[in-house]
Amino acid sequence: MGRMDGKVALITGAARGQGRSHAVRLAQEGADVVVLDLPDTASFEGLDYPLPASGELDETVEQVRATGRQAIAVRGDVRDHEQLVGAVAKAVTEFGHIDVVCANAGIATYASTADLTLTERQWQDVIDVNLTGVWNTCRAAIPQLTAGSAIVLTASVAGMKGIPNAAHYVAAKHGVLGITRALAHELAPRMIRINAVMPATVPTPMVVNDGLPRLFRPDLENPTFADAEAVFETLYPMPIKWVEEIDISNAVLFLASDEARYITGTSLSIDGGALA
Repeated sequence: MGRMDGKVALITGAARGQGRSHAVRLAQEGADVVVLDLPDTASFEGLDYPLPASGELDETVEQVRATGRQAIAVRGDVRDHEQLVGAVAKAVTEFGHIDVVCANAGIATYASTADLTLTERQWQDVIDVNLTGVWNTCRAAIPQLTAGSAIVLTASVAGMKGIPNAAHYVAAKHGVLGITRALAHELAPRMIRINAVMPATVPTPMVVNDGLPRLFRPDLENPTFADAEAVFETLYPMPIKWVEEIDISNAVLFLASDEARYITGTSLSIDGGALA
């Protein structure tokens, strides 16, 4: 316990799923947390799952506070750099500093480029959130970071391999790894570290919805999530269907902690051996 004592973390996409898990895990280790997510009035073309409800970000705050740490919520859109600048300013006003940044916000839609079903709007939505949103988060936070600070970006195993019917998502996650490597060089002289985590399938709302089964079971007219689970098992050398949120959060914790003080520019896969 206490690996985050005295630190303040800013986490995007924290209303639920991996972002909420990261917020609670870092708080358990002593961090105060600023959590940011989209207002539920936003919309994206082709999204097969609902965006977080208005109360879910507040629930993350309550779960953080239940650990004994402080938390504040900011409703903002990572596509808007100025909103992120405002979130960073609010964090510094509230807590005095920021030490850890988790650029976690992301969306996923599925459609084929070859069949011309992936629209320009779908492409742009995913690139804007999953890639430009990560860059915006870094750009807004970096001026407030000092030596010893850490940035952890959420990439994906899709940052290292292709996935059919997800060219926009794959391109964005490859780009996140590029940001990681480029900024590692830029930030190293200031002793600020940046790394990425690459989760495999995690059973969050982004995965447990009507869209992903169609991706994994195109042989069925109306596949269910249960139909897709059997395919998930074929992706891993380990006898698992997926990895859990806590597995990603523990990796984020390590990369954000002083235990990883000389680790920068790397990407850590949490994937049950899938990339192997």
